Amino acid sequence: MARSALLPNINGDIAETVEQVNLKTFGFRLSVPIPGFSIPSVVGPFNYIDFRASMTQNVADFTALNNYRSAKEVLRANQFAAQDARELVVLAAGAAYLQVIAAKARVVSAQAQLDTANHLYNETELQLQNGKVPPIDANQSQVQALTQQQRLVTLQNDVAKKKIALARLIGLPATDQYDITDDVPYSPAPVLSVEDALKQAYDRRADLKAADAQIRAAERTLVAARAERLPALSVNGDVGEIGTTPSQARTTYTAAATLKIPIWQGGRTDGDIEQAEAALAQRRAELEDLKSQIEADVRNAYLDLQAATSQVELSQKNVDLSRDTLNQSKLRFEAGVTHNLEVVQSQESLASAEQDYVDAVFAHNIAKLDLARALGKAADGLPQFLKMQ
Repeated sequence: MARSALLPNINGDIAETVEQVNLKTFGFRLSVPIPGFSIPSVVGPFNYIDFRASMTQNVADFTALNNYRSAKEVLRANQFAAQDARELVVLAAGAAYLQVIAAKARVVSAQAQLDTANHLYNETELQLQNGKVPPIDANQSQVQALTQQQRLVTLQNDVAKKKIALARLIGLPATDQYDITDDVPYSPAPVLSVEDALKQAYDRRADLKAADAQIRAAERTLVAARAERLPALSVNGDVGEIGTTPSQARTTYTAAATLKIPIWQGGRTDGDIEQAEAALAQRRAELEDLKSQIEADVRNAYLDLQAATSQVELSQKNVDLSRDTLNQSKLRFEAGVTHNLEVVQSQESLASAEQDYVDAVFAHNIAKLDLARALGKAADGLPQFLKMQ
């Protein structure tokens, strides 16, 4: 649209005219001093047909030229904005996928806890039949097994909901009748210093490139507003054939050049310049704010990544210790050395430790996904950061 103001505008038309003219309305007051002869005041009707092509071309219009250049920068900004939107889509879809993985891991852990609780209950029932434990131990074991079963049902329901949310997010029917194929276990993040990460973010982030293009567009708009004070040269002309019939038509043409010199526009030019300057100042402020936001995104992602890494390491040690404690408690209970309450408590500790580990791995993967987004690599560098299996 902006470019059309710089290109020729060519039109063709065919017109047939039937006309009757009152000469007196044009100021003719003719009288002929010849008896019996007079000039009629109404002429016609008469007709003619016109075949004509016309063209208009701006030769030197700096306002239109700079508006065109501004529109090109706006187009580039919109293209970068589309790339940035793709990054956000990847971030949202990746986070939803990781939520499904974490929810399934919780189900696996809960199923293992339920199997352990059922085994403990069976052992307690056997010992109760042999008179080795009181009935209260069997009741406690059964309560523990039922509790684990309830927890498993709740977690399975959570998996179904998260799968529906993922399907809805990626444009599939809102159903949980599918399964995910890739697992995303814990893996260290790519080694990258904060300074290098910031440099990559400033070089790659599509939203930053869009903001920079918006500044250049605003600069061109300001130049276009100032160019409203300059003369503009345009040419126009037409050529065609006109006559009472097509066979009697004769060629006629018109050629003209117009130099438009702005003298006084009622303050419109000054207003356009002030508006363009304000828009440029706003775009520059938005760019500086975005740079600060990008730096904050990168540094926050690194902080989250460091914290999540520590959480994964600690929770893994806690899982190993809790599992070893549970095994020892089961052996002590089977040998009749301890009460089954110790086994129940150890089982709860292991369940809590496994839950903490799943949450820590999820937080670590989310932190890596946030870092990829902060670097502008969410769409292209996802396998590098998540190392999917």
